Amino acid sequence: MAEPHCTVDIIIHDPADRVLLVERANPPHGWALPGGFVDPGERLDAAARREAQEETGLELEALFQFATYSAPERDPRGHTISTVYVAHPAGEARAASDAASLDWFPLAELPETAFDHGAILADYRRFLESGERPRLP
Repeated sequence: MAEPHCTVDIIIHDPADRVLLVERANPPHGWALPGGFVDPGERLDAAARREAQEETGLELEALFQFATYSAPERDPRGHTISTVYVAHPAGEARAASDAASLDWFPLAELPETAFDHGAILADYRRFLESGERPRLP
């Protein structure tokens, strides 16, 4: 079995209570949180800022670490361990890098997502409603 890879995902939440999702240009296709692989020697928060800039053109404000997801089956390409961040957007969003397009979605009206991003966003909604962080299984 291959070693797991370190990734970051970012929940970019705007004042209109929407989150930004990117439509992936590369497999696996579908709507997903902006994010990607952490480069060697890179801090996780720096990777989150870089990936957000590369995929959405946005700078991030009020960045904080939300939770880490590590189920071996969460990514069909192989085992990834993702640290998820939450941030507010600064600038105007535009699809770039491996994002075919992007769109803002109300938290109550999310499309089907790639990976485990639907579960991550459900955890985030619970966090907003109750202040409770995701629990380990």
